[in-house]
Amino acid sequence: MPLPPERSDRSGPLRAFSSALLALWLLLSGSLAHALNNEQALAISAGEGDDRIAALAPLLASGDPQLPAFLKELLEGNVRVAAGKVYLLKGEAASDVSGAAAKMPEDAEEPVNNNRMRQELESALAALALISPDLAVRKKAVADLKNQIDENKLPLLEKAYEKEADASLKAEIGQLRAAALIGSSDKAKRLSAARMLADSNNAATRSLLLERLKKDGEQDPEVREVLKQTLSAVQGRLAWGERLAVVFTGASLGSILLLVALGLAITYGLMGVINMAHGELMMIGAYATYVVQNLFKSHLPGAFDYYLLLAIPVSFLVAALVGAVLERSVIRFLYGRPLETLLATWGISLVLMQAVRTIFGAQNVQVENPAWLSGGITVLSNLTLPYNRIAIIVFALLVLAGLALLVSRTRLGLFVRGVTQNRTMAACVGVHTARVDTYAFALGAGIAGLAGCALTQIGNVGPDLGQSYIVDAFMVVVLGGVGQLAGTVYAALGLGIINKLLEGWQGAVLAKIMVLVLIVMVIQKRPQGLFALKGRSAEA
Repeated sequence: MPLPPERSDRSGPLRAFSSALLALWLLLSGSLAHALNNEQALAISAGEGDDRIAALAPLLASGDPQLPAFLKELLEGNVRVAAGKVYLLKGEAASDVSGAAAKMPEDAEEPVNNNRMRQELESALAALALISPDLAVRKKAVADLKNQIDENKLPLLEKAYEKEADASLKAEIGQLRAAALIGSSDKAKRLSAARMLADSNNAATRSLLLERLKKDGEQDPEVREVLKQTLSAVQGRLAWGERLAVVFTGASLGSILLLVALGLAITYGLMGVINMAHGELMMIGAYATYVVQNLFKSHLPGAFDYYLLLAIPVSFLVAALVGAVLERSVIRFLYGRPLETLLATWGISLVLMQAVRTIFGAQNVQVENPAWLSGGITVLSNLTLPYNRIAIIVFALLVLAGLALLVSRTRLGLFVRGVTQNRTMAACVGVHTARVDTYAFALGAGIAGLAGCALTQIGNVGPDLGQSYIVDAFMVVVLGGVGQLAGTVYAALGLGIINKLLEGWQGAVLAKIMVLVLIVMVIQKRPQGLFALKGRSAEA
């Protein structure tokens, strides 16, 4: 029987008020239930490490909103414990866990966080960030957790997986969830997790699977078989990243060799001068970059990120000037006498190294990367391309293009080619051959300075910097073909990639020996190099 209208009108607001009151009570009771109390804070702040980690697990599962702030304070050293009570320092004042002002005893002690405990706390913070409303924060949390996953974080991962709206991030959280489930006591869950991990491309997943496949790991035959299949799939996927990493590292090394060898290709390949001081000219370019960096630090700190733009021309000019002085004072009197040139330039290299030790000291100096050359591009989980090495590859190609245009399209390039092919005839038609020799040698020395500038972005600078590359640079020039810029490019990139491939197979020392043996075999077969000059150029 329907109620009278007046009774319905009175009961409607009453029911609405009751529902609102019930919802408010549930909300408040839920907040109180999840509010971090002193006992919980004490459990994760004091005691043995294993006990503290065990006490942290249920708090993670609850998703306590006060927990992240407390963990940050704990990591920053702002927590004190005395007489079974936890205090938070805020400057000179102190408060209890609830935030109420409190007087802290004088004997209060700071909790000791060893490396393991700090890692657990940082991992817990990353896990709590999975339920952040900010997508960027959640993405960073997933990246941070990839190598720190365990079963304690499973409840929070489940909650984050259910709430995640971004499809790609949800898939990544699913991978983390599977990694946590792989150690579950439930066989069905372990099987499901093992199958789900087959789509992973993370190196940490491979380590996890290998750990589970140890003798004291997974015991169930069916699960072990699925784990083996998953491991095979993951390794196959990661192998591509490792292969690409080797190719990129080889190309990077080849670009460095190319920069070093380009200057040598002029002084040795075009002019026939065996310059054993070429590495020291590269060192001079590196120290010029170091000086420019220090000047920017002292006088233009706000423009520090742009110091490299000035260091590039400065390193070229300083090395070119030193090269021109060497050519005019020593080398011009030794043309056509290779043994005397070799000994003289070797002596010059020793003088230059000692001069640098006297001015800058014998210790290595550090050249900092600008902000725009820090970091890298993450292509795969196990493949990151550093910006500084990408920049060196691009820089080497630009220097190569500039040198090729200079030699083939300019008046100076025409004179250099003419003097190289027939010095007497070039002099007969009015070419000042002595001046061309100086210009060409200065150009080669300047390019060596550019190589030194580039090398500062991947390592420290020291007096012995040039000695590490001079032998490899000579091998590049000889292998590519004397006087051939194209051959220098192919030889540098080829030697760089082959060297890195052999390093991964036999180690750095044996790889060097194998590369040297390979070059000797090639030179025996083709004494003029892989790309020898042909026709009238070869006869000159």
